[in-house]
Amino acid sequence: MVLAILLIVVAAYLLGSVPTGYLLMRLFLKQDIRQAGSGNIGATNVLRSGGKGLGAATFLLDMLKGCSAVWLGAMLGRMLLPGWPLHDAEALAALVAVLGHIFPVWLGFRGGKGVATGFGVFLVAAPLAALAAITVFFLVLAISRYVSLASVLGAGSFPFFAWLLNRLQNGGARPHFFIAVEIAVALLIIVKHHQNIRRLIAGTESRFGANSKDRRPA
Repeated sequence: MVLAILLIVVAAYLLGSVPTGYLLMRLFLKQDIRQAGSGNIGATNVLRSGGKGLGAATFLLDMLKGCSAVWLGAMLGRMLLPGWPLHDAEALAALVAVLGHIFPVWLGFRGGKGVATGFGVFLVAAPLAALAAITVFFLVLAISRYVSLASVLGAGSFPFFAWLLNRLQNGGARPHFFIAVEIAVALLIIVKHHQNIRRLIAGTESRFGANSKDRRPA
């Protein structure tokens, strides 16, 4: 059982740690995204530094690696841990994949903020809650034009939607570990935005689509 769990952890971490934003910028623009803008490898900084196409590709690939990690975790759970709750295998893979994105071994454990990958892992593990949270993200972004605020509120809303929909669908019968992971991933994403939160409070955070001279780090 320990070896099976370790295999899920390693596989999910390696998938989550693929630095897609860094690789896309290197491949198409011959640039190191860590030396541009905020130095973050996530989709927002890639968009601002490399253009809409690369930004969208980064978000999509970061999301897909999160989806793939949970799919793989579930598959390995079925094969190697038949007595283990499937949701626990998915939750373990989800948490480790997001940690891999935030702390990738390939880049000295300095990665992204986990928004796209977090959306991807829960799009598989808790799809309705993930769609509800991404709806909050886009609504807040459309109203405020702050990507950071939309990310924080979208992440923060996810555990609530997951709890509410779970109550409505099956009376709340979901493993405690899965619930803990939902909360942990949301908190990780929020904590990774601590500098953005400070700038939002100070009124110095840049808005999406702002002129380059008015931008702050993403």
